[in-house]
Amino acid sequence: MSELLTGDFYQFEDMLAEDERRTLHRVREFLHDKVVPIANDCWLRGEFPIDLVKEYAELGIAALAHPECPGSKPSGLLSGFLALEMAHADPSMATFFGVHTGLAMGSIAACGSQEQRERWLPAMSRMDEIGAFALTEPLGGSDVAGGMRTTARREGGTWVLDGAKRWIGNGTFADLIVVWARDVEDGQVKGFVVEKGTPGFTATKIENKMALRTVQNADITLSGCRVPESNRLANARSFRDTAQILRRTRSGVAWQAVGIMIAAYEIALRYAGEREQFGRPIASFQLVQDLLVKMLGNATACLGMVVRLAKLQDEGVFKDEHSALAKAYCTSRMREAVGWARELLAGNGIILDYDIARFVADAEAIYSYEGTREINTLIVGRAVTGHSAFV
Repeated sequence: MSELLTGDFYQFEDMLAEDERRTLHRVREFLHDKVVPIANDCWLRGEFPIDLVKEYAELGIAALAHPECPGSKPSGLLSGFLALEMAHADPSMATFFGVHTGLAMGSIAACGSQEQRERWLPAMSRMDEIGAFALTEPLGGSDVAGGMRTTARREGGTWVLDGAKRWIGNGTFADLIVVWARDVEDGQVKGFVVEKGTPGFTATKIENKMALRTVQNADITLSGCRVPESNRLANARSFRDTAQILRRTRSGVAWQAVGIMIAAYEIALRYAGEREQFGRPIASFQLVQDLLVKMLGNATACLGMVVRLAKLQDEGVFKDEHSALAKAYCTSRMREAVGWARELLAGNGIILDYDIARFVADAEAIYSYEGTREINTLIVGRAVTGHSAFV
């Protein structure tokens, strides 16, 4: 499984350094051998393969997520290709990993003190402790910056958290949950690391999902949940600090979208070569080739976009609008591509046996999380016009 992905038509993977390609190929083989064979079954049952976490840890890739982790000097390109590769195998497992490394570890890396980074990141990089990120609320999504209802009240050396969070990936089993709450004293959003088992913290699995069913999303309730001042992220002073984390992770979601597009294209291409109608493979039909080329075009254009975004990230010059455009555009093209793949498979496209049904469903969640298309569009619109259209 070390060869280039069929859907990487312009061979962008060749831009990786040789050691980075070795890392990527090692991850690709693991995903092919361990994740792909169980992906449909886990998705159908809505259960997370917790036993795989140890094997993920042995890959050593969580430590690549942040420079603060020992031995970590990853390029944005490698980080992006790892996100692509995971989504190409299973969007649910890509989401699990993105929440742990991008959102949870990212919050601690960006907003924690040196002591806090040293306290939590090594264990998280070994995946001895798994992280979650609690921002979205039951009554607040796109307006969470100004409408956050979860509160934090200081009592001496302790903070008391009250409120509720929703759609929290990894929330049912995470060891460390980064909770964002509004300080009742100054009205600013601050970050807190709540440790598993803390009194007043409860997490309940959200059932009956149609997308990312393997991901353990939780409803979280905070009722007089007391955390020490030492667990308040020292450099998270307002929602602007939260936004810098989302800037990075939104680019990761764009990479995930490309991985899903490439998977959809490859599933459709393989099926077209095997399925016969009128005495010949449907791959020989003009309209089928049209669908395949449209899928490939979407994936190739979006891969070029995120490769450039990774370079901007490495140069330290990428902005909110850069990641917002990539997230909005790539997830929109992804939605088209999985739909075309499903169309090509016709009736077989709606059952799990042929895989594409899972990607079609999961794409809906990828399209929506980390900022909707509309919100990301307005971020870009504000940047290019100089006028804010937010309510």
